[in-house]
Amino acid sequence: MAMRQTPLTCSGHTRPVVDLAFSGITPYGYFLISACKDGKPMLRQGDTGDWIGTFLGHKGAVWGATLNKEATKAATAAADFTAKVWDAVTGDEVLTLAHKHIVKSVNFTQDSNSLLTAGNDKVLRIYDLGKPEAEPQEIAGHTSAIKKALWCNNDQQILSAAEDKTIRLWDKNTKEAVKTLSFDASVSSMEYVPDGEILVITYGRTIAFYKAHSLELIKTVDAPASIHSASLHPDKDFFVAGGDDFKLYKYDYSTKEEMESYKGHFGPVHCVRFSPDGELYASGSEDGTLRLWQTAVGKTYGLWKCVLPEELSSENSEALYCPPAEIKA
Repeated sequence: MAMRQTPLTCSGHTRPVVDLAFSGITPYGYFLISACKDGKPMLRQGDTGDWIGTFLGHKGAVWGATLNKEATKAATAAADFTAKVWDAVTGDEVLTLAHKHIVKSVNFTQDSNSLLTAGNDKVLRIYDLGKPEAEPQEIAGHTSAIKKALWCNNDQQILSAAEDKTIRLWDKNTKEAVKTLSFDASVSSMEYVPDGEILVITYGRTIAFYKAHSLELIKTVDAPASIHSASLHPDKDFFVAGGDDFKLYKYDYSTKEEMESYKGHFGPVHCVRFSPDGELYASGSEDGTLRLWQTAVGKTYGLWKCVLPEELSSENSEALYCPPAEIKA
């Protein structure tokens, strides 16, 4: 009998979950942060979804959240016109960075010393976290709100996606746009994969893969529904995507064929990301939950034990498992 995918459901948020990010693998495992319109980003153990803590301090919806590789620092972007930096071990707020408009995106450099922010005022900002009182470097050029901004190419360049239907590659030092990609629809998400320098973007029903350095197209795949987010497996064997029809789709990266699709959420999927070890992927939804899905269904990993699906709900904590009736694999 084929194993049925049983996602772990992480509850706690009271509004739609709009962004999530994993840390790297640390001596204490890896971690997951979620951004939510309830204004209360949460930190969880990445492999189990267990709640660790909530970062309290924002006075509006949180649109973006990230962790540094070591999971010692967190950063959040919010509708209260601020980005905040937090101690991810104690949960304490370290810095509040005031902006002129809603902040949508935050991203640390690899050394965790600088923070890149972007949002509705169309400007990219680079903060030196060692000198928080200093004015940030600013890079302007987009003509609409910026949805996502990411460091790439060993933090020498920046990728940004905006409502102006463009993705731009910037040189950090000259502050000039090196390349611009234009689309016929607004880009809904962007993921940068440093290993192989691949850029994963979504717009409309399309999932597209580009070479990050040159913005040269590698391939595109069209999904059955409008897609809000996609993520490439660390080994680049496959990728997952989620969007308007509440489903998670898994595709073979080389053949572009759909391998599986799962329904578990009760609302559109806003964000999806693979864990750093590739063993699971996390999704965040309009329904206010995060769900963790196994990459290889039936494998013993985290809270999953290699047992028949009927035994799952009785053998493990009911708080973390959906009752089988809820799962339509």
